[in-house]
Amino acid sequence: MEITAALVKELREKTGAGMMDCKKALAECNGDIIASVDWLREKGIAKSAKKESRIAAEGLANIYIKENKAVILEVNSETDFVSKNEEFTGMIDTIGESILNSDAKNLEEALAIETNEGTISDLIIAKTAKIGEKLSLRRIEVVEKDDDCVFGSYLHMGGKIAVLTVLKGASVEVAKEVAMQAAAMRPTYVFTSDVPEEVLENERKIQKELAISEGKPADIAEKMVEGRIKKFYKEVCLAEQPFIKDGDISLKDYVAKNNGEIKIMVRYEVGEGMEKRCENFAEEVMKQVEGN
Repeated sequence: MEITAALVKELREKTGAGMMDCKKALAECNGDIIASVDWLREKGIAKSAKKESRIAAEGLANIYIKENKAVILEVNSETDFVSKNEEFTGMIDTIGESILNSDAKNLEEALAIETNEGTISDLIIAKTAKIGEKLSLRRIEVVEKDDDCVFGSYLHMGGKIAVLTVLKGASVEVAKEVAMQAAAMRPTYVFTSDVPEEVLENERKIQKELAISEGKPADIAEKMVEGRIKKFYKEVCLAEQPFIKDGDISLKDYVAKNNGEIKIMVRYEVGEGMEKRCENFAEEVMKQVEGN
């Protein structure tokens, strides 16, 4: 029986297995979908589909740089234990290098990139089946720079936090200092101009109400707000933050003293904004024991 693309697609949707595994299963089972599902289950390949609803908020972030192009990405797993697995870290390197050497600009395009093990999407599905946890490529950003700019990169705790910066006119060492500052101080924005107007207005409202609750008259409270907004900027904007190694100057002033200008900052913290698993490892093991 001819193994059509439609059959392969149907089997992939039913099992979550990779394209090449689906083709092989259909070939082994003469195109019989039901028999192919069983074949994949017997091989342990289809089990990855059952993990789609599970929470994967652990994992690693990493950065890959080649000449004037860089890729920062986050790949998730269900447990921190798996993030130390060579199979997992090897997969991340394959993904990162593949994106770096491609024309992909976003997550959708990245998942379709061909590797030696099928597309990146296929690779993740296969590793999910092999490792036994839900794995996912959560996000990527491709950053390109001009010749007069430098990249700065920093990984904290082996990749729990990754920061990529681009500076114009400064050295790589200064760019790395900026990346380290961003890792430690968790800025939400780079410049004051990046703060959305609605965020700013909400902060003004909060600070005015706070001043009034402290007993200040409305006109005095209004004047106090602008001073507090400057403090707000120093907390959330990378360029305005006091430089960690010299609190008397801002980070942008430190960069300027080194003949540089901050252009770009991308900061990934693994699992930020995601629901976390509540079970601890001991409870998880006990559940498995009791289930056997």
